[in-house]
Amino acid sequence: MIQNSRALLRTTAALTTTAALLGWLLWPTGTPKLQASEVAAAVPVAMATSAQPPGQTIKLSDGDTMVAALLRHDIPSDTAYEITAALEAAGANLRSLRPGDSFLLHRDDDARPTMLVLAPSAWLRFKAINRDGRWKVERSTTQPEIRVEMRQGEVKNSLWDAVESGAISPSALLDLVQIFESEFDFTADTQPGDRFNILIETRYADGVPVDFGRILAAQYVSGEQTLTGIGFATPGGDPERLSYYDAQGNSLKRMFLRSPLEFSRISSGFTYRRPHPVLGGVRPHLAIDYAAPIGTPVWAVADGVVSFAGRNGGNGIQVRVRHRAGYETYYNHLSRLGKGIRRGARVEQKQIIGLVGSTGISTGPHLDYRVKHGNDFVNPLSEKFLPGKKLDAAQLPQFTQQARALLARLEQDNALQLTIDPSWQGKP
Repeated sequence: MIQNSRALLRTTAALTTTAALLGWLLWPTGTPKLQASEVAAAVPVAMATSAQPPGQTIKLSDGDTMVAALLRHDIPSDTAYEITAALEAAGANLRSLRPGDSFLLHRDDDARPTMLVLAPSAWLRFKAINRDGRWKVERSTTQPEIRVEMRQGEVKNSLWDAVESGAISPSALLDLVQIFESEFDFTADTQPGDRFNILIETRYADGVPVDFGRILAAQYVSGEQTLTGIGFATPGGDPERLSYYDAQGNSLKRMFLRSPLEFSRISSGFTYRRPHPVLGGVRPHLAIDYAAPIGTPVWAVADGVVSFAGRNGGNGIQVRVRHRAGYETYYNHLSRLGKGIRRGARVEQKQIIGLVGSTGISTGPHLDYRVKHGNDFVNPLSEKFLPGKKLDAAQLPQFTQQARALLARLEQDNALQLTIDPSWQGKP
């Protein structure tokens, strides 16, 4: 069973991890042979900017505006307002600045400001220059250089190990989980020794890696099970939006998700004989209990219509959702309902329907999750739900060609990585 993943990926804003497996490999037009000499030392994958000229770095404090920060560094008020007005006129969104953001200030020998450089992202820079007493702003943009790279990770205690090792960022790990979330319950089934390989777009600015883009292909290996996901842009659709399929062209998005929570812990499984922790005696427990902190979002595992939402005796605050093919799901002991969740409301797969709580007959915060098929409750972890749709016959040839190329690249890069001295990996 997976260990507690430390509330993994509650936010995807923490992109300040270190990419520490392989150096970059430029995306080839075919599948060329790679030499060991092509592997370069890894560099940090963090929000980066290109090299700046020397100057005074001014960091915004809590409650600061740029004007306030300039005044605090002895810039005359009229000059501070002139600079900010010129920046805003050039399109800089100074309202989006947050504590911890910084800019560079240059002065002449008499400590008078001569230039201010603001880089709100790796792709955009504003340079305010004092020319003959008037502030002019130059705006420059950097086009991302996209390289397709291989990243690998292995589970020791949890999937979070892949982030802590520097293999990928939290947001990229979330993307990986979403690819396979209908095929694999990362809460129940993740175990030490699981591993993954992905081909992912990495965006560079001036030779420095900034962030990750789309996952083009992924493999997740758990025991004897190997899951494969190939990204494919449907002809006629958004070319930047990928849907994921197995190697045969079957959609990995199934009718049901494998879990109603993201990275929790199973505290009690589906059984017909369980000692009841509150009422005593041996009773059936036709549910999966997920231990999670109060307030953890709970989502619908499939599209459907809410058949009940409210308090229901020992179940506490409960939501029930009817789905096609005779399925109904139950979500018990919630702390409160999700926005707009009421009887008759339509919900979509992964829509938040409530928050974890401990209402009703409960020994602590958890979600009691049940699935009924027809008149009987079934085990959500072993039930064979409806498969995903297969690509149209007209799309299969193009997909098959693309899938073969991506899998060949994935296997080739994996073989190359195995030739590297393990003691080198992760060292810049």
